[in-house]
Formats: sequence, structure tokens, C-alpha cells
Amino acid sequence: MTTRTTGIFFGVLLTFITPTPEMLALAPGQTVALKLTDVDGRSLSASDGQVTTLVFTARRDLDKARVVGDRTPDRCLGNPKFRMITVIHFSKTTSRTMRFVFTKLVRQRLASEANRLRPRYLAKKLATDPRQDVHVVTDFNGATASQLGLPDSSELFKVLILAPDGVLLREWNAVPTSQELDSALR
Repeated sequence: MTTRTTGIFFGVLLTFITPTPEMLALAPGQTVALKLTDVDGRSLSASDGQVTTLVFTARRDLDKARVVGDRTPDRCLGNPKFRMITVIHFSKTTSRTMRFVFTKLVRQRLASEANRLRPRYLAKKLATDPRQDVHVVTDFNGATASQLGLPDSSELFKVLILAPDGVLLREWNAVPTSQELDSALR
């Protein structure tokens, strides 16, 4: 074989072997090996014993993440068996300075979201600070998307429900209804 022919052969072979985002896509029943650090420096894992609602979103769709939180059943609030993690996907071109600024803004928004949650906590007679139950991960370099086998796209919105051992139970590409969330979080 000539060098050119060999190059074409291996190029075609790699096309069939290299996994595409669709090949890496998650499927119910699949175990998700996910390790994250939220904006408060807390380490999170998909298999650390909690049912996890994972919302993967771009900045422009943060209101959708809020709706998912609002639709989460009250029985999950303040319950150590459940948690919600929002992953905010940013452009890879974000500079170090802008990462710092965006992280500060995320922490401020977290404080306001915790204040919004406070009445729901009080209604359940929970004395804990809702801020401790809110997790946000900033994905500046696409690492979280990569761990999930998702394309590195600012258009992506996903809601995943993971079992305590990291097994994917449900997945949506749009905001699920309250009933869908309730049945998935049983």
C-alpha cells in the first residue's frame, strides 16, 4: 500500500471506530460515572447514594432549570436522599477573568434562589438553610458534557434523573412536567 492509500484507509477506519456524541449518548439503565465540583468547592458524584436530578443547560436557559426546581416534589426538598445539580455550560472561549466574574454571578444567583426556596422549606418546617441544598457546576471547558457523552453545544438542554448508584432512570430534552418528575423521583 502506498502512503496515501494507507492514510485514506486509516482515515476511513477511524471514522467507523471514533465514537460520535450519538454513540456516547446516555440510555436508561446505563451507569453514569460523573464526578463534579460545584461553585462552592463541594465534590459531587453520580453514585454517592442520592437520587440526583441533573439539569444541563446553557446560560440563556437558566429559567428552564428554575422551572425544573419549582416542579420538584416537596417531599424531595431538604431530604438528604435527593438533590438537584444544575450544570451551566459556558463557551470554551471564556477567558480566565470572565470565568471568575461568571462564577461570582452564579454564587449571587444561588443566594437569591435559596431565598426563593426558603418559604417552601418553612412550609415543610425545615430549619436547614436551602443554600446548602443547591448545587451548581460551571462547565467552562466542556468537561462535564464530555463525561456525560453529550455534544459540546450551547444549544443543549437536558434533564437527567440518576439513581443513588448513578444509573440513569429518566432523561428529557425539555422541561418535564411536575407529574413526570414526581413519578421519576419515586
